[in-house]
Amino acid sequence: MFIETEGTPNPATLKFLPGREVMGFSTADFASAATATRSPLAIALFALPGVARVFLGGDFITVTKNDEISWQALKPQVLGVIMDHFVAGRPVIEGDADDFGEEDIDPADREVVEQIKELLDTRVRPAVAGDGGDIVFRGYREGVVRLHMQGACSGCPSSSATLKHGIENMLRHYVPEVIAVEQVEF
Repeated sequence: MFIETEGTPNPATLKFLPGREVMGFSTADFASAATATRSPLAIALFALPGVARVFLGGDFITVTKNDEISWQALKPQVLGVIMDHFVAGRPVIEGDADDFGEEDIDPADREVVEQIKELLDTRVRPAVAGDGGDIVFRGYREGVVRLHMQGACSGCPSSSATLKHGIENMLRHYVPEVIAVEQVEF
């Protein structure tokens, strides 16, 4: 099994491409070992010293490290864990992969929300996935779109610029009801 790696805009995060499906159409973001209980792969990655966050995408895995270890030391260990996991045929996630919780929307805004989601799915998420992350729609109230940034996007130095100057401007252009975009945490 050959696993490719790519850098991301976040220097603390690397993207690992195992050449096979990881989550398919779903994603899972684990900000700590305590939140990774439903993913045998994430648990194994968090067991490595220096792993701070794990994101599972459609066909990739992003790993964020802390400042106490270099990628030179951590990368071979991450590659080994990913390879061992897939070769053994263990599940990536156990239970429902689409567990994002409730969206905060006013039912009267359903049509606007569908336009926002369509733009996010077709124009934003593919580009963000290319950088090793994802953006999850969390709500829309009174013209404000609430998004949760995952994977390489979470904690990335350029994430607020992407959110404000890229996503907000695009949504405001196509959906006049949108007045702002803000980042939220789960």
